[in-house]
Amino acid sequence: MKAGDLVYVTRAASVQFLRPIRFRVIRVLDWPTYDGWIWLEGYQLNTAGDAVSRRRIFVQPAGLTTPPAPAPAQARGRKSTDRVKR
Repeated sequence: MKAGDLVYVTRAASVQFLRPIRFRVIRVLDWPTYDGWIWLEGYQLNTAGDAVSRRRIFVQPAGLTTPPAPAPAQARGRKSTDRVKR
């Protein structure tokens, strides 16, 4: 795990994540932990991929996965302002 990695944090990584989140890693913190656990510092991302909050999370790396692809942006409706000439 390195800076810039994008991970999907689910309940498999830690029971505190009832709702999965997308997380962009800033760094792995060198704090003492239990075997098989790590502290990550990074940004929680919204569905558009924008950072919404900076967080430190305590997770099991074995439970982290690659996030699902974001939903494609919906095509914006275009209203035609062209008038039909008669």
